[in-house]
Amino acid sequence: MIKNELLSSFTFPNGVTLKNRVVMAPMTNFSSNQDGTVTEAEVNYYAHRSPGVSMVITACTNVTRNGQGFPGEFAAYSDDFIPSLTKLASRIKEQGAKAVLQIFHGGRMCPPALVNGDVVSASNIPAEGSGNPTPRALSVSEVEAIIDAFGETTRRAIEAGYDGVEIHGANGYLIQQFFSPHSNHREDRFGGSLEKRMTFPLAIINKVKSVVDKYATSPFIVGYRFSPEEPETPGITMGDTLALVDKLADKGLDYLHVSLQDFHSTPRRGVEDLSKSRIAYLLETINNRVPLIGVGSIYSASDANQALESGIPLLALGRELIIDPHWVQKIADGKEETIVTAINKEKQKELVIPDPLWNAIIHTPGWFPGV
Repeated sequence: MIKNELLSSFTFPNGVTLKNRVVMAPMTNFSSNQDGTVTEAEVNYYAHRSPGVSMVITACTNVTRNGQGFPGEFAAYSDDFIPSLTKLASRIKEQGAKAVLQIFHGGRMCPPALVNGDVVSASNIPAEGSGNPTPRALSVSEVEAIIDAFGETTRRAIEAGYDGVEIHGANGYLIQQFFSPHSNHREDRFGGSLEKRMTFPLAIINKVKSVVDKYATSPFIVGYRFSPEEPETPGITMGDTLALVDKLADKGLDYLHVSLQDFHSTPRRGVEDLSKSRIAYLLETINNRVPLIGVGSIYSASDANQALESGIPLLALGRELIIDPHWVQKIADGKEETIVTAINKEKQKELVIPDPLWNAIIHTPGWFPGV
């Protein structure tokens, strides 16, 4: 059952068809050049994981110079980066997968050293925890310029040969900061009520879609990633997210992508039944209006099988594709019992993992099975 379902094709609302239901999740790899261009090691890492999956969503790339969230992140904030972006898209597509560029701005999560100290956000409220910088609140004209920058980066993605973009509205970065009552205390049209806090993400979607309409010569995928809740009080609740998702489902997007550590996790607050999974709530709210990609601690074939039973149409694998790049091929060959689910510390070269990512893996206890 798992083999037939996982390996069956899937067609997005815009007509683009994926060869199967398995997507490579976006994961930071810290491995780009200091000038923001991709390295050969990074390109090889993606190429090694592209043959089995139907679609690769890249690590996030910053749409403005001051949007860089990580060291070793590849950039897309100027046309100078189009050759670098093209190199990555080409290698992914050569292996038979669709290439989707994840576009973002880190906002208050940007390390000051990477953005010349100019850390910005919806309001001047630092992230919780010690040592986090107090961001500068963006002016209305700066907010509008960032919306335009998402559009410009989408144009570059089209020119570089990508099959689509994923708008990164998750994981506490700038788009989420505008949606969150924790980080957005604005009193203009970009803040205040729940509806007004949706203004920035919805404006970015409108801008990206208008650029696609103008520049794309064939169907181009536009997806949106979100995190369902925040731990902070005040913070985004599951109820808030369902209100946003209800709006997103009518925006003509090709997919939504929930960011979860655990596929089967349940809500913290904001809905009536806290024992019902977040995925179940999301699928119910979306009600078949747009495909949802699910993710979160899916390692074995049996994990994938359980996830599919929820009715989710597409699954993203993140850490598992670092651990076993041939996961999909093993399912296809009926060799699920040979799937590796814990990182082998002796096999960096065989796994084609760049040094900076490898160092992050082996120095993050508990995040990777086997570490």
